[in-house]
Amino acid sequence: MITSLFFYLFAAITIASGLMVITARNPVHAVLFLILAFFNAAGLFVLMGAEFLAMLLVVVYVGAVAVLFLFVVMMLDIDYANMREGFQRHLPLGLIVGGVLLVELLVIFAGPGTTIGVADVDLTRSNTAQIGDVIYTEYLYLFQLAGMILLVAMIGAITLTMRHREGVKRQSIALQNARTREETVALVSVENNQAPESILPNNKDQSKVLR
Repeated sequence: MITSLFFYLFAAITIASGLMVITARNPVHAVLFLILAFFNAAGLFVLMGAEFLAMLLVVVYVGAVAVLFLFVVMMLDIDYANMREGFQRHLPLGLIVGGVLLVELLVIFAGPGTTIGVADVDLTRSNTAQIGDVIYTEYLYLFQLAGMILLVAMIGAITLTMRHREGVKRQSIALQNARTREETVALVSVENNQAPESILPNNKDQSKVLR
């Protein structure tokens, strides 16, 4: 009884949060409703006995993806007028795609269901171990391919942000490692209430030493 009550509670909040994500006028509020939907979906996973998937959903989607969305939305200067115009322009296409997805879901749920026998489920092992068996046996190559795609995406993001810009001083690790103690450390005798004329040994150019 209590499990059914929590199921309907989590399911209702998840559906309501999903509707608020697509109907909220403020993008920040939409992301916050998305985070709420993720938390309630994690609660549904806990009720199903999939604690690992629940924690994974909270850590990955709430702790990383949704928070990243929130920061990006808050940092962007969004033109709400243009966004509404684009929404109205693409509304017919969106309705067609949504209708197709709705028909597919109805066909799936109305079709013959598949059942899993008790012999097919190893009740002595946790869901984490069973997920690991599936990922690292049947879907090993797909798992490695997903890792390679994420690696390429990370390298591409670093390459795009590391491009040269005028007026921006870049770090030269080779010059920093080649510096000697005499070039970087100077002992200066400072009088009271007086600033030293130069803290660089042999009056060297500060821009060259600090590169």
